[in-house]
Amino acid sequence: MRPKQFLGLTGEKTLFQMTLQRLSGLMDPLAPIVVANDEHRFLVADQCLQMGVTPGALLLEPVARNTAPAIAAAALAALDLAEDPVLLVLPSDHVFANTQAFEAAVRSGQEAALQGALVTFGIVPTSPETGYGYVKAGGKAGSGAGTNFALPVEAFVEKPDLATAQSYVESGNYFWNSGMFMFRASTFLGELGRHQPEMLGACKEAFSRSKRDLDFIRLDKESFSSSPSDSIDYALMEKTDRAVVVPLDAGWSDVGAWSAVWQVQPQDELGNGSRGDTLMIDSRNSYAHADHRLVALVGVDNLVVVETSDAVLVAHKDRAQDVKRVVEALKAAGRSEAELHREVFRPWGAYDSIHAGERHQVKRITVKPGARLSLQMHHHRAEHWVVVRGTARVTIGEEVRLVSENQSVYIPVGVKHCLENPGKVAIELIEVQSGGYLGEDDIVRFDDKYGRA
Repeated sequence: MRPKQFLGLTGEKTLFQMTLQRLSGLMDPLAPIVVANDEHRFLVADQCLQMGVTPGALLLEPVARNTAPAIAAAALAALDLAEDPVLLVLPSDHVFANTQAFEAAVRSGQEAALQGALVTFGIVPTSPETGYGYVKAGGKAGSGAGTNFALPVEAFVEKPDLATAQSYVESGNYFWNSGMFMFRASTFLGELGRHQPEMLGACKEAFSRSKRDLDFIRLDKESFSSSPSDSIDYALMEKTDRAVVVPLDAGWSDVGAWSAVWQVQPQDELGNGSRGDTLMIDSRNSYAHADHRLVALVGVDNLVVVETSDAVLVAHKDRAQDVKRVVEALKAAGRSEAELHREVFRPWGAYDSIHAGERHQVKRITVKPGARLSLQMHHHRAEHWVVVRGTARVTIGEEVRLVSENQSVYIPVGVKHCLENPGKVAIELIEVQSGGYLGEDDIVRFDDKYGRA
């Protein structure tokens, strides 16, 4: 399954797209800087395109090094776009019920950041949660959206036990650690240089040696890999004397489990939440998520049922946090479901693997206007293409022809071929592969618009 930020959990837009949309209410924001890993680059680009957003920079991490190096790379990129801008660092998988309160908190954070502070946003706790870290402030926040002033940070504390969490909530000066931050680019980099000089040096080198790849900036792998791996909390915020916290009471959720998705969904009179084509009969306090087909729950309580193109999950709502154990088990068993998704994004569009058999495979392929697949051949498979929408320009060997809706072509094994979209609408086609080996690595590219090997 895709990471949660790329899923539409609470509406038609994905959590990532909702984060982009949330920026539109802020005053004169610069184009966003997005940090992603290589695997999701085309998915990120496609979801930005759907929102009409052109990132100021789209940085690709060659390896995971946690949040501090990622933010450092983004800060360096920001200094190339503007003169010492104030950065708002947002995870892309959060939900806010009250956008106005969020915007008010950001304005308070901006005032503090302009004065040289490193701002974190502390969620006003609604319950003694043991699954979150906490930020202890040197003072207490008031109530309501108009009290988003900055307070000095006394300490960052680890996830507590229930009794300790209860005491935190009762004290009034502890907040959930949201993972959201705000500061001037120069302030962050200066403090990082004081407390983590090795990390800053590695990130500077990785950015200076980065390479452009289409719309992406690829950080240098060797340099970025040499950086210590650490979160911004441990690497900097716990060490600096410039940290302040802005209380945030905006109906926040990090949607950390499917039970959290249930909490932020509208619920019926029996406490059921749902998304997609679902049917609830004599069921209570449950959540059903349907991407492609009807999901019906009959006579159950406190269940989470999730249907996607990749898998189906059934779990007790109280055990929804344990989904990561399923992923661990899949990885331990060498199962492809842990790494591969049925829908795959490419620079020219996407394909959806509809069906796979022993010697055949069926895909639904979408090609964006003006896009072009590479000139390629396969050693082990033949292909049939049936166009169901739009008009494609197809090259097979030395022949070039236009193929329109309801027309098809056949590509024999070992023959060079290419497909491009010369029109103004996306092309959709059904591809039927047949042969003794159908792996994606059976591609020999002779020419590629996107510079792939």
